Amino acid sequence: MFSDREYNRIIEMAWEDRTPFEAIKYQFDISEHEVIKIMRNELKRSSFNLWRKRVNSGVSSKHLKKRSDEISRFKCSRQSHISSNKISKR
Repeated sequence: MFSDREYNRIIEMAWEDRTPFEAIKYQFDISEHEVIKIMRNELKRSSFNLWRKRVNSGVSSKHLKKRSDEISRFKCSRQSHISSNKISKR
């Protein structure tokens, strides 16, 4: 389904609080539920529980509806250009 690089990128994006599930959906065409399944399989139980607690708290911006209106983009200005499902050369 995904290459190792793409799979690792999904996990990295899911772990990052500022990256919403919608960005992962846009780039990899997988749902929030599928991301949660990947995280459950790849993280230790305690790490997964901490991640879920963080995602569901007010601290995380994993859902666009919970984000501040001041945040208008998915990525950091220092991040490499990423478009659709292709990661540019680094």
